[in-house]
Amino acid sequence: MIRPPARPAPAGAVYFSLLGPLTAVRDGRPLPLGPRKQRLVLATLLARPNTPVPVDVLTDAVWPDDPPRTARKNLQVYVSAARALLGSTGDDGRDRVVHGCGGYRLTIDEGELDTLRFRSLARAGRAAGERGDLRTAARLLREALDLWEGPPLNDLRDSTGVAEEAERLEARCLTVYEDWAETEIELGRAAVAVDGLRDLVERHPLRERLRVAWMNSLHQSGRQAEALAVYDDYRQLLARELGLEPSPAMASLYRAMLGRGRTARPSAAGREAAHGTALPAAPRDFTGRREELRELLALLGSPDERVVVVSGPAGSGKSALALRAAHLLGDGFPDGRFHVRVRREDGSARTPAEVLGELGRLCEVRVPAVAGVPAESTVPTEPTVPTDSAVPADATVPAVSQEAAEAWQRWLALHRALIVLDDVPDEAFVRGLLPRSGPSSVVLTARGQLAGLAPVHRIALGALADGEALELLGKLIGPGRLRTDPAAALRIVRACGALPLAVGVGGMRLAVLRHLPLAEYADRLGDPSAALDELVAGDISVRLRMASGWQDLSADDRRALGRLAGPAQEGGFTLDGAMEALGCGERAAIRTVESLIDAGAVTSPAGEVTAHAALYEVPRLLCLYAREREAG
Repeated sequence: MIRPPARPAPAGAVYFSLLGPLTAVRDGRPLPLGPRKQRLVLATLLARPNTPVPVDVLTDAVWPDDPPRTARKNLQVYVSAARALLGSTGDDGRDRVVHGCGGYRLTIDEGELDTLRFRSLARAGRAAGERGDLRTAARLLREALDLWEGPPLNDLRDSTGVAEEAERLEARCLTVYEDWAETEIELGRAAVAVDGLRDLVERHPLRERLRVAWMNSLHQSGRQAEALAVYDDYRQLLARELGLEPSPAMASLYRAMLGRGRTARPSAAGREAAHGTALPAAPRDFTGRREELRELLALLGSPDERVVVVSGPAGSGKSALALRAAHLLGDGFPDGRFHVRVRREDGSARTPAEVLGELGRLCEVRVPAVAGVPAESTVPTEPTVPTDSAVPADATVPAVSQEAAEAWQRWLALHRALIVLDDVPDEAFVRGLLPRSGPSSVVLTARGQLAGLAPVHRIALGALADGEALELLGKLIGPGRLRTDPAAALRIVRACGALPLAVGVGGMRLAVLRHLPLAEYADRLGDPSAALDELVAGDISVRLRMASGWQDLSADDRRALGRLAGPAQEGGFTLDGAMEALGCGERAAIRTVESLIDAGAVTSPAGEVTAHAALYEVPRLLCLYAREREAG
């Protein structure tokens, strides 16, 4: 049976369904979709609606092993058939299927595709739940689920490409089912969810959130013995198949059921505590970065993105952005959100073994001891002053054992958690910690680009816009004081390079020195020999942060940056300027500049431009620190 859309399509429009077998109807009548290869192309385009689908993706979906020489021509034929089925143009007169540099893009409305309607209802239901309107939430989530006719695209899953799209759709359906079941349990109507949860657990035996909801629904329905048996069966399955224990949240629920009567779904705050969420407090003075925050939230909300790198120079606000996003995501990661600093207080890098040990404690994963370092403890280190010396060649750096890495990967594969690894020194450090499969996501913050990691999505941070930097300064010194001398305030933020750390430290200093005129402080910061001395507030020093970034550079990069600091201070430098400052030829200068870009010490234009036409920049405060080191 083909269920009609929840929001009717216009008369004569085609309504497609992916949440089950691929089907299409027009005015209630089924439409023939052509031969199998044509249906594979249509399914792949519909699975990524209103988004360019690369030709290679379509080719892999239709011919996964050995595409013919005529593959592209054949695809054009199949796409033409899709155009004929949809109609060449939409209601707004735009072409339905267009081909551009990113691939083929199919334009379709919510009322014409069940997955778009499903997503809209699910979002509305979750929003109602967040407002506390549980009855509306349950109704909207149920409407979304009523569009689900079975495993998505179950008639085309022998194509690997379509199977991957189908699995993503099914994962979304399962998450919405879990949301709906938990809402019904909280409303005291657990009985309506029991049978459906049992069927889904049989199909997805390792999905813990389904098990928890089933346990709760049975218990609230007065079937305590069955609820406890669900836990015991799952514990034995995990031990037998993966050598793991149920999560702390599920174990806590089991213990509660042993000692109490009927149990409702825990509150949002209780769920967060049960899942062991460990995040520092949200940054109170977070300012600007609206586009970057929107992009990061969208990426982490997508099932296709597992790793996001947030890069930028020291003090650009990478950690603040990652933490802001982690706090806003809330129940998007039901198994917890965790933050781990990869460096010690002195700026030196911890070992992967130490970081994995801390992750194991936070997530309650039984991680074996690694290379003589107990996974349950952090190796103590004495604070040191950053120096130019590298790690001694004979130093022992504990590595993550294969057994420990596999235990961590098994946990990631079974849980939907968000891990923030803050201030990563290089790619090698984190490779063994990133998820190979499963629904968990990782955000890496790093000064360098971590170019050796792939595939990952990258968000690069630079200086704040003038308006954003002034907004941050105003939060710290008060908008009234900012208005007393807006020109001096602008000089202050520009002298700070518009970096959030420096603007923040300057604002904290002014908040204490309330007698100090803004113009006088702007003059102090404008003096290159005094600026870093002025950017100190209590135990927070911009110079120490610059020193930590300097320590990360290779000896060759330090020397080069010291020589480039002079021309960079005058408003940036060109490749010709780099050749002159470094005293080398074009090829060597390009390699040196690109090495500094990779390390996060030099910024390059956002758009494509030839090396000779590009204007390269070094953040002002890093420039000042490099000149100090060069002079010393």
